Amino acid sequence: MAGAVQAQAITAKGEVNWNGKTASMNAQADGSFVLHAPAGDRTIAAQKLSVHTASPLFDGLFAMAQDDLSHDSVTAIKDGAYDHGKEIPCVCFATGDKWPYVWTRDTSYSIDLSLWRLDPERARNSLRFKLSDAREPSVPQGMYVMQDTGSGGSWPISTDRVVWFLGAKSLLDDKAFADDTWRAVQDTLAQDRLYVFDSRLGLYRGETSFLDWREQTYPAWTEKDVRFIGESFALSTNVLHYQALQLAAQLAEQRHAAAATDYRTQADALKQAINAHFWRADRGMYMSYIGPEAMPIDSYDLLGIALAVTTGVADTGRAKQALANYPAWPSGSPVIWPERKDQPVYHNRAIWPFVSAYSLRAARVVNDAPRIALEMNSILRGAALASSNMENYELVSQAVHVDEGKLSGPVVNSPRQLWSVAGYLDMVINGVFGVGDAGRIDPKLPASWVAPLFGDKPSITLDLAGQRVTLLRPAKLDGDLLVAQSQQHTGNETTVQLKAIHSGAKPLHTDAPLFGPAMPDAPVVTASAKGWQVDFQGKGVLYLDGHRVGPIDGSLSVPKGATRQCFQLTRVGEGGLESLPSAATCKGDEARLAGAGPWEWKATRSGAMSVSFDYVNDHGPIQTGVTAAVKLLDVSCDGAAPQRVVVVMPHSVGTQRSATATFTATAGATCRFRLDQGFNMSDLRHNAHYTGEQGGASGPVNDAKVEAMLLSPSPVTRAP
Repeated sequence: MAGAVQAQAITAKGEVNWNGKTASMNAQADGSFVLHAPAGDRTIAAQKLSVHTASPLFDGLFAMAQDDLSHDSVTAIKDGAYDHGKEIPCVCFATGDKWPYVWTRDTSYSIDLSLWRLDPERARNSLRFKLSDAREPSVPQGMYVMQDTGSGGSWPISTDRVVWFLGAKSLLDDKAFADDTWRAVQDTLAQDRLYVFDSRLGLYRGETSFLDWREQTYPAWTEKDVRFIGESFALSTNVLHYQALQLAAQLAEQRHAAAATDYRTQADALKQAINAHFWRADRGMYMSYIGPEAMPIDSYDLLGIALAVTTGVADTGRAKQALANYPAWPSGSPVIWPERKDQPVYHNRAIWPFVSAYSLRAARVVNDAPRIALEMNSILRGAALASSNMENYELVSQAVHVDEGKLSGPVVNSPRQLWSVAGYLDMVINGVFGVGDAGRIDPKLPASWVAPLFGDKPSITLDLAGQRVTLLRPAKLDGDLLVAQSQQHTGNETTVQLKAIHSGAKPLHTDAPLFGPAMPDAPVVTASAKGWQVDFQGKGVLYLDGHRVGPIDGSLSVPKGATRQCFQLTRVGEGGLESLPSAATCKGDEARLAGAGPWEWKATRSGAMSVSFDYVNDHGPIQTGVTAAVKLLDVSCDGAAPQRVVVVMPHSVGTQRSATATFTATAGATCRFRLDQGFNMSDLRHNAHYTGEQGGASGPVNDAKVEAMLLSPSPVTRAP
């Protein structure tokens, strides 16, 4: 496989040949191009920006990306879940052919990748569309970034809305927008600090960014119960919070010196916590997410790793190691690994060009020449063969669709998907020509790309609006990566003499198993003379309250503890790879106080206590909506200061258990409990436009039917 992975996307004939399919390009005298692709010919008009190389295919695909972007640059947007599908005026970027709306996540990543430099005003308009004040007068007022509809009724199950600040960071030369960003970052981070920050682990809870189709990446049982997702911690979402804290510190420097220090302190602590809890030494990679109590999950995602590298969360050693160890296929890099045998193609078994673009950025940070070449080849090949910048591709074939019955996919795919368009443009502007922000020019071109781009030409050129960058061919090709030897600046023109270096990067990891082992059923746990006996036939690993007990093959006994104990299993497969964790089997007593409150209870022991609730939240389906119920539990124990903890009750299927909160009590003290109203996305004024489910046009909904409160001693959180 290694030789195939290193194969160049553009052949000596200037074509792309892949799996029996061919794409080529003809340049026309008027500056237009004609792409000859499997689906037919596509004529591409001359564009404002241009590249001039020896490859008409490379030059024409850059024009095609701009043409795709022109169709995504709209004056009105619409979605069936907003204003009953009617058009909403907005000089914005639409998300794609099948997604003609503005979504926080897609838009922010797209703007960060390249759109901030190509149309800054439209970029600011798009981001402003995702800001909202509160319409509910009883909640804290402010300017908040919206978390779009999502798992369990959106935020705080999905918590990656802070990606907005990744998109905003390059648009702050406009004072009014910078002021809006400053207000939004203060209010949004303060809200997240209250509702989703776990002070014990120093991490923010919530779903992985972009990987938001639960059973594709999380255990299959989360399809109908997302509590685990809301209690877990995602690498990508925590890195995005780190970046937002860094931006807050930057904006505070000229506005509020004490706040700048506080934000910087929070960012530094978060960086340390990410490295402490997500790094998995036996894999040499950061885990995609970890469960409650920091339960390690043997699952990885490329976007999270790439963001850890580009933001500086990963030091140089870990950055190089993580990229080198992340598996590669001849077609490119999967967005998750390992893949799931029981899931259709979408995030599973898929390449997403925007993630490949972030992987390319990360590879450039550490001079990983093989990964740079892989991602560039993949991004170009996919666009050429599909005649558009598609949302995603099947991993092995890089096809826009494969027919495999119930596993067929990608399940959803869209031409001119905005972040794919932005990723392609970034691959050319930043990836090939090295144009960064603040006028920085730092090309890092794999040596394998010299022949198709330069041909017999001494130079290649990028013409941006008001800026020209020319790369001069190196005198010798005695390395695997081309970097700047010298630069000459004349007005708006920069000429870079390239030289070849040996990057020293490790070869791509091409022999990883494609699929992970199947997830086992919930463990069978029975009482025995030694405590609790767990039975499992096969090679597995037993976890107790999120902590590894040890390997199991047959049965394993665990002493009974003073707390409620929850057992989970993973199955061990090829190379020691663990499956996703089973559902939990919990044993041990807990106090159950029936009713909707208020409640009164006498503590039987001192220390940390876990509290959760049996409830029903039927205000929307599991996979979407804005009405996750978010409450503040007021705890008043005799002789102690009052405590307030967050309780989350996402959309449910019948009666379910809420997310768990923790408070402290002293033995013998009587404690009184009352649920107060918290905050959810339906409280935002913008969601008056939401007509897809409850919590929209008819007003905020932050409610659940509470059936009982459940109390037990809290398990001990252990150091990583």
